[in-house]
Amino acid sequence: SRAGKHCAVEASPVSNKAPPPAMAKLFLVCSLLSSAAAVVAPRAETIDLKMDLELGGHTLPSEASITIRVHPDWAPKGAEQFLKLVREGWYTDAGVFRVVPGFVAQFGLPAQPKPELPAISDDPVKVSNKYGTLTFATAGKDTRTSQLFINYKDNKGLDSQGFAPFAEVLDPGMQTVEKFYSGYGEKPNQGMITRQGNAYLSTKFPKLSKIKKITVVA
Repeated sequence: SRAGKHCAVEASPVSNKAPPPAMAKLFLVCSLLSSAAAVVAPRAETIDLKMDLELGGHTLPSEASITIRVHPDWAPKGAEQFLKLVREGWYTDAGVFRVVPGFVAQFGLPAQPKPELPAISDDPVKVSNKYGTLTFATAGKDTRTSQLFINYKDNKGLDSQGFAPFAEVLDPGMQTVEKFYSGYGEKPNQGMITRQGNAYLSTKFPKLSKIKKITVVA
């Protein structure tokens, strides 16, 4: 995978005739009510999660935590998929297997081998891939499953490629995220991680950072 969820009037035929005065008033009232509703309509509720980390490498202390804020209105399908997997414990002990400073940190393959997940369809990109946003990695159109990346910079170039952010790391969390161990570059093999999980990573790449667990807090 690459990184890179009123007023109504019965319908009538279109006419170029002006409506009678009473109907015109009704249309005006409905229009005003609709406009007022649009102004006061609440934003989709956000969900905060605590992500406990093991930073790996030579960082002391090696344990830390950050807060992730999910915005369902940014990318509803992606947000729903992420929260579902969090509740299932999918990301527990998952390795941060791809860390490219100045680009992204990627994770989401499970610690223990599991059956492949069905892919979800794409969300439209409503928010740019700014520094600190979370986005699903893909292998093409409608291929999102579990892999995620955190943007290490404003990666606006990813927007036109269909990468739709659904969450963000809250301040000062990115100071911690930037401590993810990057010494292995892009050497960890995703196919091997899929087949062997942490048995492969712990043997070949013991200094990798890990997502210890993610829990919903609000």
